[in-house]
Amino acid sequence: MGKNANEKAKERREQRRQEISLLRTIPYSDHQRWWSAETIAVVTGGNRGIGFEISRQLAAHGLTVILTSRDSNVGVEAAKVLQEGGLNVAFHQLDVLDPLSIKHFADWLHQNYGGLDILVNNAGINFNVGTDNSVENARMVVATNYFGTKSMIEAMIPLMKPSTVGARIVNVSSRLGRLNGRRNRVGDLTLRQQLSDVDSLSEELIDHAVSTFVQQVEEGTWESGGWPQTFTDYSVSKLAVNAYTRLMARVLSDQPEGKKIYINCYCPGWVKTAMTGFAGNIPAEEGADTGVWLALLPDQAITGKFFAERREVSF
Repeated sequence: MGKNANEKAKERREQRRQEISLLRTIPYSDHQRWWSAETIAVVTGGNRGIGFEISRQLAAHGLTVILTSRDSNVGVEAAKVLQEGGLNVAFHQLDVLDPLSIKHFADWLHQNYGGLDILVNNAGINFNVGTDNSVENARMVVATNYFGTKSMIEAMIPLMKPSTVGARIVNVSSRLGRLNGRRNRVGDLTLRQQLSDVDSLSEELIDHAVSTFVQQVEEGTWESGGWPQTFTDYSVSKLAVNAYTRLMARVLSDQPEGKKIYINCYCPGWVKTAMTGFAGNIPAEEGADTGVWLALLPDQAITGKFFAERREVSF
């Protein structure tokens, strides 16, 4: 007789507990420990894949992690796995598409933890797998990956705790959203130049670009718009995340000493997760690594940059 759902869930929890124990034995000598159990890290979309791994690794370093998920049931299950492994992880439901959900989360976070030190924007969606390049879900992809990320940043900035090392925002992005990559870049030279100029970059410009893309999709004219030709809607959404990261780094540079907020983005690579149909070539543990590294950099004067494999890459 086959195993029931409870037995399978128990086996998964046991496997992950063993992985957590292994993770704790790995030395991280390249980090100067500035954090403690009082350091609060919020991870969106933390119930599986890269988000789960980022939550796990941050908690294994000794931080308090608030794991969020749109689906309460799977979020509670993910948090339980980490808690049973001895990690300090709490769960709260969060839908980055719902302003009321974000407000409820912000109120709860402030009331229970007084704010946060680290925000990892991982929540995202992608409907393209393999050679598929459907854009029928473009509005949802852009709304979640870009506008959802932006909404979380706007809501969390007022709650970021003052510190001598600075608060940190890490946006999970993708090389597919690079402006000047050899392939998949934006064909509209004017738009590419506008998005490349960080001094004149504005929220209105980024919003207009993605809204124009969605409008062209719905009109059936997007293919002549100069947009990336591979994983198009996902690429455009991550292009916007990258641009917004650079914009916010400029805006936040005016924060006074003791209240600094540093923001960066990174590409986790082609990771074996549900989002890639498990067709990726690296495990989620590796995909999470650079995000955790950015969150915990001891001397975080780095901001407005794009990373992959712990190295800066061009936008």
